[in-house]
Amino acid sequence: MLINVKEYLIDTLPKEYGKLLQLPDVQIDSDKIKCIMINEVPPINPDDGFYGNSADPDYMRTTRELFQAAGIPVNNISEILDMGIYITTAVKIPKQQYTVPRELINQHLPILEKEIELFPNIKVVMLMGDVAKTAFNEIAKRKTSKRVVPSGSTYKIRGLQFYYGQVRVFPSYIMTGGNILIEKSKRNMISEDIKEMMKVLQSL
Repeated sequence: MLINVKEYLIDTLPKEYGKLLQLPDVQIDSDKIKCIMINEVPPINPDDGFYGNSADPDYMRTTRELFQAAGIPVNNISEILDMGIYITTAVKIPKQQYTVPRELINQHLPILEKEIELFPNIKVVMLMGDVAKTAFNEIAKRKTSKRVVPSGSTYKIRGLQFYYGQVRVFPSYIMTGGNILIEKSKRNMISEDIKEMMKVLQSL
């Protein structure tokens, strides 16, 4: 089903969410999406987001390099979408402080939940960072009374297999920010996780 994600979410969300939200302004065939990658928050400048209008959005610059390090030669968000991979954020407004408050994560849960429900054929969810992990665990607990990913350092649990029903869930690290490309160990772990995610998708 062809749908503009932003228009869909705006039409279904309570008006109190206001106009400050950064929602993915992209038209996609929702039936073809097999994987959702959930990052932390959108950038201060919307043009630097995954679906931003700048010539080379900051978020796509790091994402592109992580995919390329995993052996996946992508150049833009359209090529990632064509592979059946949709990228979004757990919280829909830029970070206001160093950490994202749990209250804000909970406030945005209905949006993320509605967004995930757009895609009936999801086989993989990648949780890029602790904010995404917290948000997805809360969604899972509402439906099953259980979290999907246990607490603990990501590097200790990322090699384990987690499932939400039939959906494979990968805990990983935030995929945006200039430091990602400098911190080689973290960059390598993210790329390894992306590579494993692609193996799952290619086996379908």
